[in-house]
Amino acid sequence: MKRSQINQHIGEAITFFREHRFALPPFAYWTEADWQAKDVNVDEIRDIMLGWDITDFGGGNFEAQGLLLFTIRNGSTVDPRYPKRYAEKIMMVRPRQVTPCHFHWHKMEDIINRGGGNLMISLNNSLANGRLDTQGEVVARLDGRQITLPAGGTVVLSPGESITLPPLQYHSFWGQETTGPVMVGEVSQVNDDHSDNCFAVPMGRFPVVEEDEARKHLLCIEYPRRAVV
Repeated sequence: MKRSQINQHIGEAITFFREHRFALPPFAYWTEADWQAKDVNVDEIRDIMLGWDITDFGGGNFEAQGLLLFTIRNGSTVDPRYPKRYAEKIMMVRPRQVTPCHFHWHKMEDIINRGGGNLMISLNNSLANGRLDTQGEVVARLDGRQITLPAGGTVVLSPGESITLPPLQYHSFWGQETTGPVMVGEVSQVNDDHSDNCFAVPMGRFPVVEEDEARKHLLCIEYPRRAVV
């Protein structure tokens, strides 16, 4: 992805969240110069990758296949300095912008439509070898009620509605074409994007960035380290 695209999309997300009265924490607005001045006291933000995260999943077409999110809180399953056992994210999902089919090996999560348009979620089970099950019926849990869907069936979440996604359940989501961008929340167990994601079709999780203009906001994979004197 080009840096100019990343700058543009993060700027649009900031406006979108403000319009929906969702307040981001102060570090959402730190510049690169701000980060260069930070010491080890903000290592938690660095180490567990809080902050801006944007990806086109290696496809080169963010509008069609991509995701923009901000990780507000997280913990670690391996580092005792960060004992939280939960995570929270806020996302901006555009109409027809697909987050590809994937599951998590360990993480259970609630996906919540916090406002805006409708969110479409397609569901499949996984087989014992981790591959996509294209035959088996899927049990879905939505706001305390249980429904059964055919393999690849789609759930529509309107604002205020949510779905619980257990480990090993494949899911893909996108904004409904006719209803506008969606503000999507995620409340989950600890998030680990390095080892807990399994895509039905293998693909990259983080973008390769082409630096065509200055960075306005650093991504969670870009924070500088300050030497300890």
